[in-house]
Amino acid sequence: MKIIKTPIKGLLVLQPNIFEDERGHFFESWSKQSFKNIGLELDFVQDNQSLSQKGVLRGLHFQNPPFSQGKLVRVIKGKVLDVVVDIRKESSTYGQHFSIELSEENKTMFWLPPGFAHGFVTLEDDTIFTYKCTGVYKKESEGALLWCDSDLKIDWGIDSPIVSEKDQTAPNFSNFSSQF
Repeated sequence: MKIIKTPIKGLLVLQPNIFEDERGHFFESWSKQSFKNIGLELDFVQDNQSLSQKGVLRGLHFQNPPFSQGKLVRVIKGKVLDVVVDIRKESSTYGQHFSIELSEENKTMFWLPPGFAHGFVTLEDDTIFTYKCTGVYKKESEGALLWCDSDLKIDWGIDSPIVSEKDQTAPNFSNFSSQF
């Protein structure tokens, strides 16, 4: 597995070793030992999966402490622009974002530790997005940032995404008080 560090400390782009032949392909998407070998001792407790049509934007979501979640995300089918915002108050990159395209073709995985708001926009119909979580979902702990906040300056690459009512009314970053 190839590990690529991002400009934001803790975020890792992971490119698995792909074995292809005339039958198709095979790759290891998760191995506790392989991740331990790169310094990530993770205990995943919940897997989530979504199916979305092209132009659906989900996010920017997070779980507050003590129910914060680290996530290992990837696309099974289709393509997304995946975006995270650093919400760790003591981080030198607090309020900065990072984005990456994840797809069934590139098979790239993305590790985001607790302390990041996360979202994605689907770039193809019938996109299946999956993520392994280090914590279980707790409604009372959920939080969100407004996906189109001008202070965050995120270029989603789409003019009129399909966004839930909840995500349309999330708070602006300037009104946000991080618990991380």
